[in-house]
Amino acid sequence: MIGLFGGSFDPVHHGHLIVGQVAAEKLKLDSLRFVPAREQPFKVGQHRTSSEHRATMLSLAVAGTPWFTVDRCELNRPGPSYTVDTLRHLREREPQAEFVLLLGADAAAELPAWREAERLPELARIVVFGRAGHRVPDLPWNTDVVDVPAVDISATEVRRRARQGQSVRYWVPDAVAEYIAAHGLYLESE
Repeated sequence: MIGLFGGSFDPVHHGHLIVGQVAAEKLKLDSLRFVPAREQPFKVGQHRTSSEHRATMLSLAVAGTPWFTVDRCELNRPGPSYTVDTLRHLREREPQAEFVLLLGADAAAELPAWREAERLPELARIVVFGRAGHRVPDLPWNTDVVDVPAVDISATEVRRRARQGQSVRYWVPDAVAEYIAAHGLYLESE
C-alpha cells in the first residue's frame, strides 16, 4: 500500500513528518508519498512560497527516510491541484498500486466540497487522522481513522516565527530551517 499525504507544506514541519511516520506504521504502508500542491483550490493566491520552494523543502525533510518520498505529479500540471485529478493520474501511471489517501481532520471536514468528492473512495482508501483542535468529521463514505500524537505545530506559526526573526529550529528539520534562511523565505507579512 502506498500512502499519499498531500498539502501545501508551506513549509513542511515536524508535525507533518510525525503524522506521516505514525500513519505509515499503523497502516503498515509500503511507502508514503508527500504530494505538494501546485495550488490548493481552497488557498488560491494564498501560498507564501512557490511550489518549487515547497517541494525542495519537502525533499530536504524526507532525505534519509527511504519509505518517504516526494511525488511532484501536481507540480507537473497547471493549478489548481484537485485530488481527484491526482488520483486518476496515479491510477493511470500505476494501475496495480493500492493507494491510501491521508487527510487531516481539518481537510476531511471540507471533503464534501472537493471536486468530484464522491469519486475519491473509488480511487483510494481514505484515512483521516486527528489534528489538534479539529474533531474527525462524519463523512458519507467509509473512512478509517488513525490516531496520531497531538503535535501543535502549524505552518502558520513557523512562518510567523521566521517573519519575526525567531528561530524555527526544532519546528522544522534543520535542513529546512537552513533553506528558509538561505532563501529569505517568509520574511514578508501575510
